[in-house]
Amino acid sequence: MQLDLTGKHALVCGASDGIGRATANELALLGADVTVLARREEALRKVVASLPRKEVQRHDLIVADMADTSGLRDAVLALAQARPVHILVNNTGGPPGGAAIDADLDAFLDAYRKHLLANQTLAQAVVPGMRAARYGRIVNIISTSVYEPIPNLGVSNTTRGAVASWAKTLSRELAADGITVNNVLPGFTETGRIAQIVEGARARSGKTVAEVRSEMMSLVPARRFADPSEPASLIAFLCSPSAGYINGQSIAVDGGRMNSI
Repeated sequence: MQLDLTGKHALVCGASDGIGRATANELALLGADVTVLARREEALRKVVASLPRKEVQRHDLIVADMADTSGLRDAVLALAQARPVHILVNNTGGPPGGAAIDADLDAFLDAYRKHLLANQTLAQAVVPGMRAARYGRIVNIISTSVYEPIPNLGVSNTTRGAVASWAKTLSRELAADGITVNNVLPGFTETGRIAQIVEGARARSGKTVAEVRSEMMSLVPARRFADPSEPASLIAFLCSPSAGYINGQSIAVDGGRMNSI
């Protein structure tokens, strides 16, 4: 199996914690140069310092806000012009919970800007370098709600579906250039996002955090939440040379929780 990413440059968004940080680590283990992107510079510096590195590897960081698409574009264009990006991992925190019918229009607009529009901005900045190299991997970290909407995550469900459709369209447009576009759909994973979901459920139900977590785990055949390294391992594989014929797919890492095939 061809997993070596030596000489490839990866840009991993939302990499200060959780699945993004775990993904940066996995890509570095495969030999990639990794640039991590998020809003918190101090946290990113700690991530860069912790990444595995061989003598030839060069890791870096970009401080940017996914909601500021203009600033994001400028920062990533500067990076891509200096060092072409071969791997883009799109990832950012999910929108607040609540029913779709109760959500303000601004909540949808904010979510679209941070997810769909930010992803488009990043893709436009890095795809020219991928085309020139005849090698590109775009992986979007989204949600199992692409297949099965999750209760009380109305804005998130809607936005994730839009990103999945965007990715499928892009996968067909870019395949002939040696670029693949895929989505990874984490299930319940031990991240800050799951803590938000648990707290929201606790507030609505009056149950304890332990009770909410137990009920959520009972929905998963594996009877546990994922470690961030588990979806990150799939992301790293999709970025490898061996995954060159996997394109336009949405792949769940959910412990078997979804009922759909």
